[in-house]
Amino acid sequence: MDTLSSPSLQQALRRLSPPFIDIRRKIHAHPELAFEEHLTSALVASQLREFGYTVHRGLGGTGVVGTLSKGSGSRTLGIRADMDALPIQERTGLAYASTHAGRMHACGHDGHTAMLLCAARYLAESADFNGTLHLIFQPAEENEGGALRMVDEGLFTLFPCDEIYALHNAPGLPVGQMAISAGPSMASFDRATVTLRGRNAHGAMPHHGIDSMQCAASIVLGLQSIITREIDALRSAVITVGSIQAGETYNVVPETAVLKIGVRTLDPQVRNLVEQRIREFVEAQAQSYRLHSEVVYERKYPVLVNHAAQTASARQAAIALLGADNVHERAPVMGSEDFAYMLEHRPGAYIRLGNGTGEDGGCMVHNPLYDFNDKALPIGAAFWVQLVQARLN
Repeated sequence: MDTLSSPSLQQALRRLSPPFIDIRRKIHAHPELAFEEHLTSALVASQLREFGYTVHRGLGGTGVVGTLSKGSGSRTLGIRADMDALPIQERTGLAYASTHAGRMHACGHDGHTAMLLCAARYLAESADFNGTLHLIFQPAEENEGGALRMVDEGLFTLFPCDEIYALHNAPGLPVGQMAISAGPSMASFDRATVTLRGRNAHGAMPHHGIDSMQCAASIVLGLQSIITREIDALRSAVITVGSIQAGETYNVVPETAVLKIGVRTLDPQVRNLVEQRIREFVEAQAQSYRLHSEVVYERKYPVLVNHAAQTASARQAAIALLGADNVHERAPVMGSEDFAYMLEHRPGAYIRLGNGTGEDGGCMVHNPLYDFNDKALPIGAAFWVQLVQARLN
């Protein structure tokens, strides 16, 4: 087993990190959207082969899995990093800013990929473990379900994993700190598309029409009563009307209105209740305004639930690396993450890695000014090494 102390391990990964910071910035400059990560996956595969991993490409379209076995142990461990970018116009002004209009790495997946590659090199060249390691580079985390596609295409049949882990950078948490909690950690994500159909009329004679806009406004305001009056205040849920599309001019009562609604919950029963009540509420409102309504309800990502034993193992590894004062409990958040699909099939945990505060990496994700903090890269890589050596020995 590798005998480096945790401070020495951090120093070793810090010394190893400069070329991977360069890789991170190269990926950042050439962002690729969901299922389009061809350059990124080729780069990842090339690096893994160079380090001595057996490489499988094409799972989930552009996914990459690198496998490395050492010793005679039968235990298997999976670690996932996401690779896709977002359809956002970057405004950082960085020397390595996106070279593609309307696309940027605004969530730090470039950093997640590069830090796992950094850990991969150290694990291949300098670490001793006993078992099999599968490094999973996943496409399409951002609302497109790349994790589910990889699972459906046989991820855990082709690459058995006793446990599975992933992490995400956390703006607002100082670099050098981590956070993790057992149980529900990130919300489910569903979306409803509501179509209301009435009848056009001249704005001067609205009584000749059936106003879809007025009904849409009533629905927008009334939906929040589901949260405030029908759900226990201690059981979180969020309903967001993110879009209303109706009409084109000043003086015409619009025939059709379309609402796009996002729903997030942390509990399956609450999830079911919110769907039921949205359907019932929309239908009742439409009838009261004499409109026809249609609700298309899509269940997207499930609740991400960290398993207790694996959360404890990840916490122990983080404490061994950073000290107990730098490892925190973390309350659930209402954001969503498709690593939840993998955790439905294998026990594991999802960890938060400090990306900095204020001007030092504190800009929130999905923001045109966001950038992954390179100071966090060797810390995340060292954590993966620490965890692998703890779980495969």
